[in-house]
Amino acid sequence: MQFKYVATGLVLLVALAGCQRTSYSPYNDLPSQPAPLQAQPVPSVQGGQLPPPGASNPSQFPNAPSANPNMAALDPNAAAPASALDVKKEAMVGNWRVSNAGASCDMFLTLTNLGGGSRGGTRGCAGELTTMGSWEVSGKTVQFKNRAGDIIGRVYKTAENRYDGTMNSGQPVSLSR
Repeated sequence: MQFKYVATGLVLLVALAGCQRTSYSPYNDLPSQPAPLQAQPVPSVQGGQLPPPGASNPSQFPNAPSANPNMAALDPNAAAPASALDVKKEAMVGNWRVSNAGASCDMFLTLTNLGGGSRGGTRGCAGELTTMGSWEVSGKTVQFKNRAGDIIGRVYKTAENRYDGTMNSGQPVSLSR
């Protein structure tokens, strides 16, 4: 019976010995605060009086760009023709065959949001359609936008699976399936 007490005591001593800290930490030798940083030289600051507002030299600014007459034709608030049919955004999704300036190419329209519209793109197109990055339905109008968000063309629904309109350059454009 004494052996049980001795064995139990040894187990308790070994367990208590395991509670002591025996590991080494490299952070114990670090000072409590880092050394202060040395000041760096600063270049001198110039001072002076600014001219009063409106007294600047007008020749230092470039001339304002002139209005593009083709941009006026693509006014985003312009109404669709009376003969235009209603457009549903969901019906536009997918692959379209595009006729533009006597050539044909492919256009792909998705519902993935991209800035102020939905992601779209072209393959094998020329001219302005190569810059298309998104599209948007506005009333009865489908607007094509470049990657900067500027309208580059618009079409109206003229028949089932057919849209006709113009590009910013004035070139006619048609979409069909």
